Amino acid sequence: MVRVVGTTARGLRAPIINEGDDLEEIVVETVLQAAEVEGFQIRDRDIVSLTESIVARSQGNYASIEAIAEDTKRKFGDKTVGVVFPILSRNRFSSILSGIARGVKRIVLMLSYPADEVGNHLVSIDDLDDKGVNPWTDVLTEKEFRELFGNCKHPFTGVDYIEYYRSIIEAEGIECEIIFSNNAKSILEYTKHVLTCDIHSRHRTKRILKKHGAETIYGLDDILTEPINGSGYNEAYGLLGSNKATEESVKLFPNNCQELVNGIQAKVKQATGKTVEVMVYGDGAFKDPAGKIWELADPVVSPAYTLGLEGTPNEIKLKYLADNNFSHLRGDELDEAVAAFINKKGDDLVGSMEAQGTTPRKLTDLIGSLSDLTSGSGDKGTPFVYIQGYFDNYTDGK
Repeated sequence: MVRVVGTTARGLRAPIINEGDDLEEIVVETVLQAAEVEGFQIRDRDIVSLTESIVARSQGNYASIEAIAEDTKRKFGDKTVGVVFPILSRNRFSSILSGIARGVKRIVLMLSYPADEVGNHLVSIDDLDDKGVNPWTDVLTEKEFRELFGNCKHPFTGVDYIEYYRSIIEAEGIECEIIFSNNAKSILEYTKHVLTCDIHSRHRTKRILKKHGAETIYGLDDILTEPINGSGYNEAYGLLGSNKATEESVKLFPNNCQELVNGIQAKVKQATGKTVEVMVYGDGAFKDPAGKIWELADPVVSPAYTLGLEGTPNEIKLKYLADNNFSHLRGDELDEAVAAFINKKGDDLVGSMEAQGTTPRKLTDLIGSLSDLTSGSGDKGTPFVYIQGYFDNYTDGK
């Protein structure tokens, strides 16, 4: 039978995962049951993706605010610390900030503006234009910022993050000073001891600080890279990718996921004879057009994936072929010409006019975004996503 459906993504319902659960077994059983109940066949190169949250839960990869405080204290001692470029998030940063404040003497908090790294805005770019403020050169005190822009409530959460972060720090009994700058060097006018809290720009920030005289430099990726008094940890990313779990703890990004994805692949192969690809995903890599928020607050989209998900798509733009190469053809002749072109395409289409507009992002970033949108972040209860037909092209199944 001719196949008439291309890519499909199914969110698979699963039990609530707890520490110590055999996640390999649960994933495989869920996939096999879904195939039986829904009546689809497991095929080679299907994709099983599972959210990082349940991996971390099964690992019990949690840490207390006290553990964050202890590691911060070990690294900075009794010093005033510049906490620079945090994102504006109750879920992602508020608990971390409590731990940092609990472990240091005093904090100078430096916020980027008009928005944080992932697009949460304090003010709009139009507000800056209206006030004649240049975000690339102007360093503002909290008083100056308030005089210019007043209260700054987040459009989605209704939170004034300037006041909120100040209240978290002061609740730990220490003094807080807040400044606004997009230049990492600005913090060195206040302290030479800096904790960088940015995610994707962290290596550049550290490099700039080191070049210009910072004496102590750590990032969130350096905090909890090993257990503190039996806590969870992440060897590669530290606190990056963590989420608030309770009022006194955070869930960390999962550790050592490669063995898990390889194990799931092997078990599905044993059960079905088919080789599926498997990946762990966190945030998708996409930007909200209304709120201007870039979703990726995790350090990577996928911390682990099987070998078949390495690389980028190698695709031809069908509309380019139809409008250019074969614009004189119609119907079956056009179909046959396009199919023949696809079947003869090379392994590397970089620079080819026929590939323009196909946006060759990493496969794991694209599939992670598809998975994140499919599973959602609320109460759907579908932490596994089963994707079929992702690697098909126009000629498959004809």
